[in-house]
Amino acid sequence: MMIRIGKSMALAACMLLACAGCRKQSGDGTAVNFTAIDWNTAGTISGTIHYSGTPPKRVEIDMAQDPACVFGDKNFTEQYVVNHGAMQNVFVYVKDGLGNRVYPVPSDPVVMDQKSCRYIPHVMGVMIGQPVQFTNNDSTMHNIHMMPQADGNQTVDISQPPNAGSDQRVFHSPEAMIPVRCNNHPWMQAFLNVVNNPFYAVSDAEGHFTIKGLPPGTYTIVADQEKLGEKTATVTVAAKQTAAQDFTYEGVAP
Repeated sequence: MMIRIGKSMALAACMLLACAGCRKQSGDGTAVNFTAIDWNTAGTISGTIHYSGTPPKRVEIDMAQDPACVFGDKNFTEQYVVNHGAMQNVFVYVKDGLGNRVYPVPSDPVVMDQKSCRYIPHVMGVMIGQPVQFTNNDSTMHNIHMMPQADGNQTVDISQPPNAGSDQRVFHSPEAMIPVRCNNHPWMQAFLNVVNNPFYAVSDAEGHFTIKGLPPGTYTIVADQEKLGEKTATVTVAAKQTAAQDFTYEGVAP
């Protein structure tokens, strides 16, 4: 006979095992030992995404089809956001090297906002099973349309009213660079990345990224850019040290 444990008892069990990781039943009934990050030995991967060549010029988007979109900041294409040879909005994540470690899934959602008829952020990551919250802070109706390809990730097609929309979805399989589009405003596009561990980052305006909390070891890390695709590197991380790893994308004709 299966005995169900109340939420309070399960929480207490997790707290007792916090140092070694929390034990939980998986969907098929097997026990899962979650790995806790040991910040006394954890290492870091840090680097810069470089762009070689002259990037295509960012073009201002004509949003006149919807008067509610023209009162905010100007909107520019985001496929190539390059500042002084450094590329923004590249998703970097640990693909291999963690072995059988399983990390707990955050219960707090990551948020993709719609503001000034843009998706903010343009690129983001989430762990498998972690909620993604889509919000609408514009004074116009938006639509969120996603067509993931991995088994377990369901199509999303949500219409959200002005200044009021808020919906959550959960994705169950790893999948990189899932396009997020708005059927009402064809220029709106973002990318969601679903990963099976908490070790990921998105390059900032200076092209920098940092992945913290890694146990010492050797890892395969991947950089993924919406137009230029993936680049892979092998990185060895020592205890309490920062391993440097840059990526360079070759330029394309403007």
